Amino acid sequence: MSVLSASIRRDIEIRRYPFLVYLLVPLTSLVLQAWLPRVAGRYAWFDLPLVVTVYFALGRRSPIQGTIMGAIIGLFEDALSHRAIGVNGIAKTLVGFIAASMGVRIDVENHVIRLLLTFLLSLLSSAVCIFVYRVLLGLEYEWQWFTEVFIALGNSMVAVIFFPMLDRLQVRE
Repeated sequence: MSVLSASIRRDIEIRRYPFLVYLLVPLTSLVLQAWLPRVAGRYAWFDLPLVVTVYFALGRRSPIQGTIMGAIIGLFEDALSHRAIGVNGIAKTLVGFIAASMGVRIDVENHVIRLLLTFLLSLLSSAVCIFVYRVLLGLEYEWQWFTEVFIALGNSMVAVIFFPMLDRLQVRE
């Protein structure tokens, strides 16, 4: 009986958004991600497409949709950057799957949990990118662990600001 009630609870709490939100929010994050590092230089301590992937994966609570959204956003991010195609696609696919899987199991309405999940998933995304570059592709990829921690902190701060704003766009039934 408890499995049935958990399933019903999960179905009730799935967030829904208008189609334009699903289209414009990721597109805006991709454009800003491609443009802002050129303006801010190496001081761009955030990954907006990752934050959008985490938000929609947590809200929809479907591992399949989170995986697909992460793959699409990651591949488009690779296409707009000068990096190897597919590296961000792999990282964001994994992040989308894990975020949606966590969204099914825990209460993601809590802002502290959202902050922690964004921080940890950002570190995971960075670790996957570094692994792909160094181990699978055999490329020299310069990285510093404190830079990755600052990026994860930046993503968490962006999430704290933007998640409540995106919550207002959901369709109320």
